[in-house]
Amino acid sequence: MRIEKLKQKFDIEVKLVHFPLHPDTPNEGRSMAELFAGRDYDPEASYNRMKGLMDQEGLPYSKRTHTYNSRLAQELGAWAETQPGGEAIHDALYTAYFVDGKNVGDTDVLLGIVEAVGLPVDEAKVVLEERSFEKTVDADWAKSRDYGVTGVPTFVAGGYGVVGAQPYEALEQLMNEIGAPERS
Repeated sequence: MRIEKLKQKFDIEVKLVHFPLHPDTPNEGRSMAELFAGRDYDPEASYNRMKGLMDQEGLPYSKRTHTYNSRLAQELGAWAETQPGGEAIHDALYTAYFVDGKNVGDTDVLLGIVEAVGLPVDEAKVVLEERSFEKTVDADWAKSRDYGVTGVPTFVAGGYGVVGAQPYEALEQLMNEIGAPERS
């Protein structure tokens, strides 16, 4: 993956910041047709573009019929980052949403993902019930607004940003522009 390759080449720390992509999506989700109704949007062209980019990265990617509210998944991800081995949840959430088309706003789906990556399900259930990481994600959303983020992924470093699924070379150029030190 591009980020791993960047971390191998440059002495950088990567921090995921959550972003409110379609935060008004209801818990049960909504169809992609409904989401983009009335917009100048070609779903087939969009899918083909994203599929091509994901194929270049070696990432699986499927056609989705629905979009789901990712707020709880973001809160769960923030919690998982505090757990040993918790970073594995990000790939599992990606697969659940972008490959399997699962509703990542559904607590049972999320707890199944937690179990699959070997994190403590009982703790995760409490985190979701009590919304223990709500303020953490609120702070990320505020940071995203402050940075002017309008889409995902967005890569920000040294006051510069690159929006969208970009080739590795664009990210490497960003690192060079900000003077990120290369590893020896």
